[in-house]
Amino acid sequence: MAFASFDNKGSSAPVAEINMVPLIDVMLVLLVIFIVTAPLLSHSVKLELPKASAQPVTVKAEKIDFSIDAAGVRYWNGQAIGRDEAAARFAEEGRKPVQPEIHLRADQAVAYKLVAETLADASKAGLSKIGFVTDPSAVSGAQ
Repeated sequence: MAFASFDNKGSSAPVAEINMVPLIDVMLVLLVIFIVTAPLLSHSVKLELPKASAQPVTVKAEKIDFSIDAAGVRYWNGQAIGRDEAAARFAEEGRKPVQPEIHLRADQAVAYKLVAETLADASKAGLSKIGFVTDPSAVSGAQ
């Protein structure tokens, strides 16, 4: 870029013009590169792939309903269990190749400590698909 001129005829002020020649040179080089490489990107190999009629195997994840009532009693699919037994069942489910979905329902009056213990036990077992189940009608009325 030219900032000053070497001729002493006029004033000694810098030249206020941008030299466009290098910019045009770079743009022309890029244009040539894109023109050369564009046909290479659309080239494909003609293949006849074999046809298969097999159905994909989809493994459905098991659903576990885990509930905690207001008294702090834990339920595994409706069956009352203790914390140690729940942790053992979580560990057993965590070893399966397909992790189950755990639907956690906790009474609003239950202490958060029990919910946190349940989440910690499931996390230690390697389970990550845990969802909290709530009553949607109660949420719409509170604003």
